[in-house]
Amino acid sequence: MLTSVERLLFVRGVPIFQELRDDFLVRLASVMDELSFPAHHTIFTEGQEGRSLYIVVSGRVRVHFGGRDLAHLDQGATFGEMSLFDAEPRSASITTLESCECLMLTQLQLYDAIDETPGIAVNIIRLLSRRIRELNNKINVYKAESQEADLSKAGNLGG
Repeated sequence: MLTSVERLLFVRGVPIFQELRDDFLVRLASVMDELSFPAHHTIFTEGQEGRSLYIVVSGRVRVHFGGRDLAHLDQGATFGEMSLFDAEPRSASITTLESCECLMLTQLQLYDAIDETPGIAVNIIRLLSRRIRELNNKINVYKAESQEADLSKAGNLGG
């Protein structure tokens, strides 16, 4: 368990909360739930309804869709934030790679926070935009590699 000071210092370092005032962070950090998960535990699965954001305090988690890994996240990383803003099911599964400690912020807690400090919404939008750009880059690299492989295969057939 984190002390209130440790929790504040930790939350202050999380990218989506970095631009917020300390008085707001104290209140936000105090309402978050602290959760512990064992190694290889599925925190949530794709398709499941979700209404909470998680922050990795310690340990590592795996973001995956089906059998394909999308990312590995460690200390300070957030996940689950998309479900806070839409009513859509979770888009990926999260499984711990080792035992993990996480902070959890619910949709209601976040909406109350946004009412008081709209800047938090801008920070979350930035985070989501960054993740979309990273995924677009991965898709573009994958497409380019596939095209090169197709061209190479076609060249070998013609020679």
